[in-house]
Amino acid sequence: MIPMMQNSAARRDLALGVIVVLLLASVTAAFPQFAQPGNLAEILDDSAILILLALGQMLVILTRGIDLSIAANLALSGMLVALLNKNYPGLGVAPVLLIALVSGTLLGAINGLLVWRLKLPPIVVTLGTMSVYRGVIYLLSGGTWVNDNHMSPQFLGFIRYELLGLTLLSWLAIFAVAAFAVVMRYTVLGRNLYTAGGNPAAATYTGIDPGRMQCIAYTICGAIAGLCGYLWVARFAVAYTDIALGFELQVIAACLIGGVAIAGGIGTVAGVVLGCLFIGVIRNALPLIGISPFWQMGINGLVIVVAAVLSARRREDKRAILEAQAA
Repeated sequence: MIPMMQNSAARRDLALGVIVVLLLASVTAAFPQFAQPGNLAEILDDSAILILLALGQMLVILTRGIDLSIAANLALSGMLVALLNKNYPGLGVAPVLLIALVSGTLLGAINGLLVWRLKLPPIVVTLGTMSVYRGVIYLLSGGTWVNDNHMSPQFLGFIRYELLGLTLLSWLAIFAVAAFAVVMRYTVLGRNLYTAGGNPAAATYTGIDPGRMQCIAYTICGAIAGLCGYLWVARFAVAYTDIALGFELQVIAACLIGGVAIAGGIGTVAGVVLGCLFIGVIRNALPLIGISPFWQMGINGLVIVVAAVLSARRREDKRAILEAQAA
């Protein structure tokens, strides 16, 4: 991103950070126990999977795509490793992680190849694969559930291992945030993703294939979703056909709240993390203030609409910035 756009993104991230702090302070004022270290650690643990998925979704949206199948990918990969652990409990965690990653990567690559090679609209492709992946889950499981009594202690306990007061799940999210921050800011891949989404025509002239970058983004997003399949199943100790149903809306909402532009080319890792924490605080505060968590779906929908309007305004600002740079 050019300096003026970087400054705009930094101001937006700072404003969102202030909003998250004020929201946390407001809830703490009414419920002092909300800000206790143990509860904050639980909020981070509760938001870890959302953070991971939102980082993957960010890459797709940056390249002018959308992945509606991300939660279905998670569910299929999660069911796959749950059934594997049920039938082969002594296999260990490493093969489970590998299979989850490979499964998610392949499912993500299918999306990417359909969008890139066949030039199909991303929303149509991922809406279709979302239904296909959900159907495959039913074929694999026969509609039955895999419960905690079918899962080995190693399978369930791996992500619950604590280090410095945080679970391994939380540390995994923290590591992913750090890795994404470095990749997006300092590597050729990160710059190419921004360029491919920000100005596909200019990207083509500089030797960057926007379609190929979209395919890479979908593949990485799929790999993360596959890993999250295991993380989700291990955390909640259950796998079934409708696992994480509708969770893709929370992932998209987190990205849009974090300032990732639907039109592509604009978005930061910090903004996405803050968007996830914003949703995480709201999700944990709703029961305390007597509002049903089911209202969160409506809140996410409203956020997506508002963020889309703001995204359109940012697109106009981006155009003005580019015109000023050209002049």
